[in-house]
Amino acid sequence: MLKRFPTALLSIALLFNIGLVKADRLILPALEQDGLDSSLLLDVGIAGQRLVAVGEQGAIIFSDDEGNNWQQAKVPVSSLLTGVNFLSHTRGWAVGHDGIILSSEDAGSKWRLVLDGNQLNAMRVKAIEESLSELSTQSDSDPLAIETLEYQLEDAQFAVEEGASSPLLDVLFIDSQKGFAVGAYGLLVETDDAGVNWYYTGHKLPNPEGLHLNRLFHTKQGELFVLGEAGLLLKSNDNGLSWKSLSVPYDGSFFSMVESGSLYLMGLRGNALKRIDVDAWEKIELPTKSTINDAVEVRGKVYLVGQGGVLLQKTASGFEAFSKRGLLSYSAVTYVGDQLIAVGEAGVTKIALEENAGNE
Repeated sequence: MLKRFPTALLSIALLFNIGLVKADRLILPALEQDGLDSSLLLDVGIAGQRLVAVGEQGAIIFSDDEGNNWQQAKVPVSSLLTGVNFLSHTRGWAVGHDGIILSSEDAGSKWRLVLDGNQLNAMRVKAIEESLSELSTQSDSDPLAIETLEYQLEDAQFAVEEGASSPLLDVLFIDSQKGFAVGAYGLLVETDDAGVNWYYTGHKLPNPEGLHLNRLFHTKQGELFVLGEAGLLLKSNDNGLSWKSLSVPYDGSFFSMVESGSLYLMGLRGNALKRIDVDAWEKIELPTKSTINDAVEVRGKVYLVGQGGVLLQKTASGFEAFSKRGLLSYSAVTYVGDQLIAVGEAGVTKIALEENAGNE
């Protein structure tokens, strides 16, 4: 399963890409159109006081009045965009299908292409070849590690033949220079120079099966997490120099993490975990079996959004329903002022942060 939105939402997203050849999506700018705030959107971020949302066919929209009115940004590609992240009031990045990484220097009004899937595939092959060559010359090299790299190299070479098709699903900068982007089939690329240059490191992760990597999360203590499918949860305490795989009591896909007193981890079919020790987790009950796609903390309160219009709030006794607005899925959530800004199948939804506001 790709990204942190459910299969149904992914299927809808892919339908919008039918008819566009891969090469065309990389050279055709996003079509200028009205009503994009009511179309499929997969992520939303904050650039200062500006809201920026991304979605179908290269659409990026922004609002300077807390989500009341939206404008379309200039985007050089038509690929499905899946993630957006702003580190400052002006500088941001977006990622998507076809290995796309975009950057903006003006708070999301205009974007430029900095990496595509063809370049990503080439750097992936080169990085694995270099690691394989280095490992093969060591007298005490692990045969299993060599075999794993050989398998990964074959997979990377096949991806080159397929073209720019590998989806990137999330992007995160942890400081002004260091950034990461993750995606399907174990993709991980990094930058140390504010996104000017990127390099591939997915083959160095403890993820020999190449499981999909859905989400990145950086804690207040500086821990870096990668959330994946099949119960994969990776952690780095040194900003990505080394990684370890954590044992967790759930073997399905994870799509979101939120920090509020403790760490909470959410994913497929309403499964959720709470961290009870440094690397120990326990299951917690949610009042839903719907997939949780995103979460946000607002002034000490936690809200979860997901499939089927689910919106939960954390209370002293656990999580409970906060709002229900139809059956269309939410894929991401943030907040501005006194309202949540959720995006998904119905585009932008504004939800007042007042008791029972969702039932008005």
